[in-house]
Amino acid sequence: MHSVFPGTPQYTWPLLSKRLEAEVWVKHENETPIGAFKVRGGITYLDALTKKHPHVRGVITATRGNHGQSIAFAAARHGINATLVVPHNNSVEKNAAMRAFGAELVVHGRDFQEAAEHMRRLSVERDLHEIVSFHPWLVRGVSTYALELFEAARDLDVVYVPIGMGSGLCGTIAVRDALGLATQIVGVVSENADAYARSFEAGYVITTETADTFADGVACRVPDPVAFAMIRRGATRVIRVSDAEIKAAMRAYFTDTHKTVEGAGAVPLAAAMREREYLRGKRVGLILSGGNIDRDLFAGVLATDGKL
Repeated sequence: MHSVFPGTPQYTWPLLSKRLEAEVWVKHENETPIGAFKVRGGITYLDALTKKHPHVRGVITATRGNHGQSIAFAAARHGINATLVVPHNNSVEKNAAMRAFGAELVVHGRDFQEAAEHMRRLSVERDLHEIVSFHPWLVRGVSTYALELFEAARDLDVVYVPIGMGSGLCGTIAVRDALGLATQIVGVVSENADAYARSFEAGYVITTETADTFADGVACRVPDPVAFAMIRRGATRVIRVSDAEIKAAMRAYFTDTHKTVEGAGAVPLAAAMREREYLRGKRVGLILSGGNIDRDLFAGVLATDGKL
């Protein structure tokens, strides 16, 4: 991993700590080569794939943007073609970034799930290696951000992690357990895409008909059963935040750190702001999972009136 990029920083920001009345450590995954944590999984996956199948002719995956950039980035390093299936109305700038890494984009479906179903059909038709959004190789890669964080700030009381398909949260749980730490790991979802929260509460996988959230990186309506089982065992809880709270957290990040943060990246701070009373005096970790948001959309969030 660190032969490709040197990891990412984790900083304590005085204004953010003052806001939460806690010692707050932000893991800045917005500072990877693709602006999001997913690059770690792509690097690890393609390295493992090319060792196991050195003659693979191409890969295909479904994505809302950051996972796709990760696969495109890593595939280009190995000289492999990458085909990425995205839903209609996907982020214009994430689509442009994926193409800039050399990927072919196929647009299909109303959301990630429909894009993923189309991707499976195309993988057979085109004889491409299918990369699903949750896989042990991906988890192994993204878990490195948790290792960096815990090595820098070992005695964190709680870490908030966004949940898309679950690789980041599962990686964080795995590292916490491997290091023998007592840190609570809290998963966070959008209340408009709460399949993982419903599943966590029920004790079995529950799917939803829609995942209509401003935070496209957590717009999941069909949880992965393997990810769910690990989250069920290792997470302290899974909480929901509203789109309004996510946007408020984005504004708070910009005010306190001057960092650009996408919706999914702001989800952990939104949860921490909601649980401010519980966090007072604690050491808190926030996984800022990415900063890839369209300029006009971000400008609209910053221009919105509202108490930070």
